[in-house]
Amino acid sequence: MTVTDFLKIYTQTNVLRMLFLGFSAGLPLLLVFGTLSFWLREAGLELSAIGFFSWIGLVYAFKWAWSPLVDQLPIPVLTARFGKRRSWLLVSQIAVGIGLFGIATSDPSKGISGLIGFALLTAFASATQDIALDAFRIESGLIEDQGAMAATYQMGYRLAMITSSAGALFLASWFDYTENIYEPEPWMYSYMCMALLMLVGMVTTILSPEPSPKTSHKNSEWDTRSRLERLVSWFKNAAVMPFLDFIRRYRLQAIVLLAMISLYRISDIVMGVMSNPFYLDMGFSKQEIATVSKIFGVIMTILGALVGGSLIKYLGVFKILFIGAALSSLTNLLFAWLSVNEPSIGALTLTVSADNFSAGIASAAFIAYLSSLTNIQYSATQYALFSSLMFLFPKSIAGWSGVFVETWGYAYFFLTTALIGIPSLALVWLIRKVSIEGKPQN
Repeated sequence: MTVTDFLKIYTQTNVLRMLFLGFSAGLPLLLVFGTLSFWLREAGLELSAIGFFSWIGLVYAFKWAWSPLVDQLPIPVLTARFGKRRSWLLVSQIAVGIGLFGIATSDPSKGISGLIGFALLTAFASATQDIALDAFRIESGLIEDQGAMAATYQMGYRLAMITSSAGALFLASWFDYTENIYEPEPWMYSYMCMALLMLVGMVTTILSPEPSPKTSHKNSEWDTRSRLERLVSWFKNAAVMPFLDFIRRYRLQAIVLLAMISLYRISDIVMGVMSNPFYLDMGFSKQEIATVSKIFGVIMTILGALVGGSLIKYLGVFKILFIGAALSSLTNLLFAWLSVNEPSIGALTLTVSADNFSAGIASAAFIAYLSSLTNIQYSATQYALFSSLMFLFPKSIAGWSGVFVETWGYAYFFLTTALIGIPSLALVWLIRKVSIEGKPQN
């Protein structure tokens, strides 16, 4: 494989477009979780409270519940103008911007009820954007392009994470004239700037073509049915058929597939809740955290995603899935090592680089594999189910991460997050074995 072969696929328009849409998808995530946990810790909240606050992330785990609406329901006026996928993208992107502006006007040191409300709005709108965007991506490219599209999506996603983490921290630090005294204004100004950056996704959505419409479930008798019959038919096609279709295609293997999906990213998701409080408690400054963890680390994630996306085409998705899962678990041991040593920028850089590079490989492979499991007729609903499962169990456990750290310390916490990733390796191996001996995955 030459460098030209490596780069050629990334020059396709449908692949490049995912860079900007991935940016729009990645921007709100850390602003609701990682960066916000830094703000909450600086405002004086306990680790246990920060851990419980992460349960807002369960919104992403239940997006399958409203994904049939996004998959099938038109939005008045907008759908006729932009199409089904782009209209939902645009509405959700606007809602994310409103939620971020709401967070910017909150002060957690004076109470978090209002902040929780705006964070929930942002998470709900962000999850809705993910539903529409996943369907848009799957329907905009061939199966063989999905690895590269996933990698480019991850690149945009991770660039947004640099912006929403390092960028937000740098802005908060720049607006902060009293570094050792907590003030809410620097964070408020920072979040207002982040809200404005949602314009990147809005503009890209408006300028992008709508994917070709797929086969409709309606028939010639649709207009002659009663309102109740039409409602029942719509519910069956939108909410029931996507799940029945998956079970029918994979049968008993569906159980193993769903188990693997729910456990694949568990090490990273559970560990990630405490990463920013850990850096702060270790004594690193905002600038050091922003530079090493949020800029250099995310660049390593992008490199990992590019490598993973390219290797999938030549080595197959299962090998990269296994490698990514193994590396994601092993690199958590570096955090355990870091926690029992004196703070060192060099050690932090090594740990963050290895962890993020591994996460990039795992994410590219995971997205490509989930995309291959969907039926194009139900792409939004089925992909939402898969990605929801990815968050449900890990986020449920992650809510207790602050309590675990307060009781046992960071070293045992990181060791535990490494160990809980082992079952995903066995499941990837099992699925690969079944797919070779039985019917190949599509």
